[in-house]
Amino acid sequence: MKRIEAFKNFFQPTKFIGQLGSVIRKAGVQTSYTGLLLFYAFKRKETPLWAKRIIIGLLGYLLAPLDAIPDLAPVIGYTDDIGLLSFGLVTIAAYIDDSVKSNAREKMNSWFPNLKPADIQAVDKKL
Repeated sequence: MKRIEAFKNFFQPTKFIGQLGSVIRKAGVQTSYTGLLLFYAFKRKETPLWAKRIIIGLLGYLLAPLDAIPDLAPVIGYTDDIGLLSFGLVTIAAYIDDSVKSNAREKMNSWFPNLKPADIQAVDKKL
């Protein structure tokens, strides 16, 4: 938990969509969708503080320029990110409702105009 706390400075809720938008081409569809699900769950007032702390650490880790596997390497650089994001997603899954999914899908469709439901289905199955 202490390790995740170190990344909280990289996550700024008011700038997250723009920050994630700048890395989506490198991060890929599943990583971006997972990040958006976590972000919209964070924004819900019903999401408890303990879950928001996890989300802050995870999204900060996603946006941090340096992590376990540098994100500079296409695709492989985000494998550690998707692993941690997936763990966090399962941990806070109870706070991901239909509105969270809808908001995330809407943003994904604006970023990826040719997005097919199958592209994000693997993430939804974790919920």
